[in-house]
Amino acid sequence: MNIHGLPRNLCSAPSTLLPVQLPTRMESHLWYVVPEEVKSETLLKRYLELLSPCEKKNTNDRVDPRSLNFKKNSYGKPEVDWKIEDDWQPPALHFNISHTSSLIACGVAFDSPIGIDVEEKQRKLKHHIVAFARRYFSSHEVDHLTSISDFELQRHQFIKLWTLKEAYVKAMGRGFSASPFKTFTIKLKAAATRGIPESRDSKISEISVESLGSEDLTNNWQFLLLELAGSHYGAICMEKHNTLGEGNVPIKLMARRTIPLVEDEFVGTDAVVPIGGLTY
Repeated sequence: MNIHGLPRNLCSAPSTLLPVQLPTRMESHLWYVVPEEVKSETLLKRYLELLSPCEKKNTNDRVDPRSLNFKKNSYGKPEVDWKIEDDWQPPALHFNISHTSSLIACGVAFDSPIGIDVEEKQRKLKHHIVAFARRYFSSHEVDHLTSISDFELQRHQFIKLWTLKEAYVKAMGRGFSASPFKTFTIKLKAAATRGIPESRDSKISEISVESLGSEDLTNNWQFLLLELAGSHYGAICMEKHNTLGEGNVPIKLMARRTIPLVEDEFVGTDAVVPIGGLTY
């Protein structure tokens, strides 16, 4: 596919990448890649050169991408392993990655843990939706799905809930094994019922999370639910910084469609459509 006016032989195209400023608090930078658009063998080899020997097995101006190392927390979430220098403190950057066979997305935030998940809108489920939900979802979420009689609407709502739940456990840095989906409930509420002005998309909802376990980890988490490239649902979960007071705070979203090392393109609401949560 030839996008952004780029030649098919992407490796020969001059890079148009510009330095990117750090996100502000409660701002998320989102990059997404459509793998089918990256077919140049030479460009793929350039990507490979960026990886450390360990990463190859698993296939700001002061930072050379080749110098970056990554580590995992105790639950397996990747983090940047910064090398601390006497005259420089690394930025408080957090990131998270999600992918399907047809889209790769990376979310970046400053001074706030972030989790991201993407799922194909046309994802087919091998199991009966409600029966499958009973294995992993809370009773409130199961009741919500059961109340939807239209099969396609029910399937889409299941995928949205799954995406939001994945983003939440990834933002906490714990993952599914340490935070089973049944231990918390994702609740969707129409924005207008809370006095929030309606957008042009009447489906936009306020999204909250409620803990069902003894450990309450849900106080400061904010969500965005998105439609990406017309083909995927994406969810972003960020922890609200303690200096921002109580109540929900909109997340500022900067979205780019990218071909790494070649071009980043800012995309608008035609390509990345907020369908849940608060943003501006």
